[in-house]
Amino acid sequence: MSEHRRKPPQPQGGGRAATRRGQSGPSSGRRAAPRGATGSPSDSYGSDSYDSGGEERQYGGRAEARRAAQRSGGGRRRAAEPTRGGRRAAPGGPNGPGRGAGRAVMYDKKRLIDYPRAGKYGWQRWMPSWRLVSGLCIGFFGSLVAVAGIGYAMVGVPNEENAAALSQNNVYYWSNGQQMIATGSGQNRQNVTIDKIPKAMQQAVISAENKSFYQDSGVDPMGIARALANMARGGDTQGGSTITQQFVKNTYLSQDQTVTRKFKEMFISIKVGTKLTKDEILQGYLNTSYYGRGAYGIQAAAQTYYGKDAVELEPSECAFLAALLKGPTYYDPAGNESLDSSASKDANLKRSKDRWGWILQQMHNDKKLSDVDYQKAISRYPTPDDRKAAKGMSGQIGYLADTAKKYVLNHSNITEKQFDQGGYQIKTTFEKSKVEALTKAVKKVEKEKLDPDKRELDKHVQFGAASVKPKDGAIVALYGGAGYENGHFNNNADTSGVPVGSTWKPFVLAAAMEHGTYRSDGVGLSPLSKYNGNDHLKIRNNDGSYVMKKDNTPFFQENESDRPWGYISLRKAMEQSVNTPFVQLGMDVGMKNVADLAEKAGILDSSFAGLNASFALGTSTPSAIRMADSYATFAAAGKQAAPYSVTSVKFNGDEVPGFEKPRITQAMSENVANNVTNVLENVIQNGTGKNALSLGRTAAGKTGTTDENKSAWFVGYTQQLSTSVAMFREDPKSAKLLSMNGTAGEVSIHGGDVPTLVWTEYMKAALKGKPDLGFPEPEKIGDIQDAVGAPTPTPTPSVEPSETATESPSATPSETPSLPSPSPSDTCGFFGCDEEDGGTENGGTGGEPSNSPSPTDTSEDGGNTRGNGNGGIFGGPEG
Repeated sequence: MSEHRRKPPQPQGGGRAATRRGQSGPSSGRRAAPRGATGSPSDSYGSDSYDSGGEERQYGGRAEARRAAQRSGGGRRRAAEPTRGGRRAAPGGPNGPGRGAGRAVMYDKKRLIDYPRAGKYGWQRWMPSWRLVSGLCIGFFGSLVAVAGIGYAMVGVPNEENAAALSQNNVYYWSNGQQMIATGSGQNRQNVTIDKIPKAMQQAVISAENKSFYQDSGVDPMGIARALANMARGGDTQGGSTITQQFVKNTYLSQDQTVTRKFKEMFISIKVGTKLTKDEILQGYLNTSYYGRGAYGIQAAAQTYYGKDAVELEPSECAFLAALLKGPTYYDPAGNESLDSSASKDANLKRSKDRWGWILQQMHNDKKLSDVDYQKAISRYPTPDDRKAAKGMSGQIGYLADTAKKYVLNHSNITEKQFDQGGYQIKTTFEKSKVEALTKAVKKVEKEKLDPDKRELDKHVQFGAASVKPKDGAIVALYGGAGYENGHFNNNADTSGVPVGSTWKPFVLAAAMEHGTYRSDGVGLSPLSKYNGNDHLKIRNNDGSYVMKKDNTPFFQENESDRPWGYISLRKAMEQSVNTPFVQLGMDVGMKNVADLAEKAGILDSSFAGLNASFALGTSTPSAIRMADSYATFAAAGKQAAPYSVTSVKFNGDEVPGFEKPRITQAMSENVANNVTNVLENVIQNGTGKNALSLGRTAAGKTGTTDENKSAWFVGYTQQLSTSVAMFREDPKSAKLLSMNGTAGEVSIHGGDVPTLVWTEYMKAALKGKPDLGFPEPEKIGDIQDAVGAPTPTPTPSVEPSETATESPSATPSETPSLPSPSPSDTCGFFGCDEEDGGTENGGTGGEPSNSPSPTDTSEDGGNTRGNGNGGIFGGPEG
């Protein structure tokens, strides 16, 4: 190769360049600079070879450098290059700089974190090295240690107990702002020293909740991790605490379930463990824990459940109280259905017995109970005392406070334990004058009609009632029962398990007006449509087949009497509460449509019975509050507002969010609601609700009676107020409903009797001085479409809505049934098979239809046990 640099190509043509070449001649080229003189990167990466003349051999310009790079196999493609002296060769070749030489130098610099990894390709480039992984782990755990150290140093043990751990009252107010009652834990807490707490109680808690209490440092890291994981999933954080942590939470911290609170709890627990003895911590925990029924601390719990001091508790009783710490709502055998439908007496008793026995077993396993003491303790369950009325919670006040409390718990993040610690101010919707008027009405009619001292069948009769404002939903009054002071703790206004009977029929009629039947192609049905009202009828499915029983024989729907009504209008059937037309109408409309409309009107679906043929006759079990609210939807021309009992809540003076008025929705068209109202006006004017005429103003309503007269209802309304009244008999031991046949000296009790009298008496007082607003005039609705089998109508003059009883065979139907009740195997269902006539409801009896409507859709005892359903106001049981 030439020792001289190759000259660059010369331009073709003249110009200054040619002139210069002509002047200088061919021998005037510049000599190459000595190696290293230019400062170019190529100087340090040149050839190590020299020619015989001692001169350095060098590459020429860019073109030769490019060709050299191509010869080395890369061109502009960047590939792995051989290295010299541990360093990667420049992209231009082993000697020349080439294009990108500066970039190579940049890539060669060391990085703090080698990721993605240099010099690696494919998946290896993204696989972190063991140095990187180990470094990150060490850094992470080191940071945790640093954070823990800083947290431990910064968090101190508060000098005083949290105010939430001290006793306070909850104050309830009437709707006008006047104080109703102040109640809380103020007088139901008393601290005792560890020597006054039985060893069995101490050990029961340790064996059940924290076996390593005397050995641990006060925290359970794994438990905290589980609690944080539960919190991240939106679950409960309970179950991740030692006794020390629970004591710290009860005494020094809020009950908020947050990560911040959990870490504070952990650090304070560690410090508390170094400052207090284990006995002091255990003493504090037992004195600050909540045992239910408003009892804080072991001394209050001993007095509340067993009427004795804590020091006198037996091992068996200690295990029972320790079981309550799992959650008194679900482990108090007295039940807490007002707060949760799953917390019934039976369910709570089973849970309590199971955990009580388990705790005793743990104590025995831990050698804290001898064989003899264990056998003695486990031999008999220590049944606690019944509930007692708290001071000031007599009369209806207890039920009002219970309803408001349940509403607060269901519309906020406040727990029952937090609420019972006090400090809340609750303004309710209850109007004192109306509550007193409703109580007075019940007591007056009760005194006039019932005499339990002389008539056995007048014993165990109960009432429940509620009054709601249409277009608003405010519960202004309720009657919950005889009062806490008389041992009646169930709120009858806000409970489930009492079927509503024929008061359900307006929902069937409204669904027919709204949706029509399977034969009307979506066109609503007129209330003047005629259905067969005769007794002992077979019911058809939509395909024309008959509803069958389990034995594959046809199901017959019964009326109580065998009166031959023939084909009568739905308006007339509602007036006289004839069953058979509404059962067939429900099948034609579709029970799902009936259920949907009832739910939109305000009934909770959790209170629905099975969607079989009997569903049309009121086998469902909504509460008095929900029935009053759903009828208020008719009164408000189809506008629905969920019932509510609280307008504001403050905690130590600060407003608690979440208690705005419920949003109003249009549950059904105005004309459907107004037509239903018109039909129900006729029930009072000409039908089974005639006893309400003494109200002396425009009103609409419906009577209802269930199978064997086990319950009787009247639900009625004006534009200002909607009120429901329920009456029933209940076995005090089994809570099963009893027949009211013979009660009040009557052959049978119906919704048009005692319940209507109570309703009328109350509404007179509640509406005194208020104008009679009447109801909007309905427009003609739907098409007249008679049931299958109806005779072809002959041309007649147009019929006005004010239809009378002239279409019946007899203008004066019998007041009492002319035939005994049919056998349960051949009749319509467990409840609601009633026919009302001129103030007398004829409650049909009988078995449940099988096949399409399955008898297994209802409860085992036919739904005759209260509390089986979830008919409550706020989800689950009402409140």
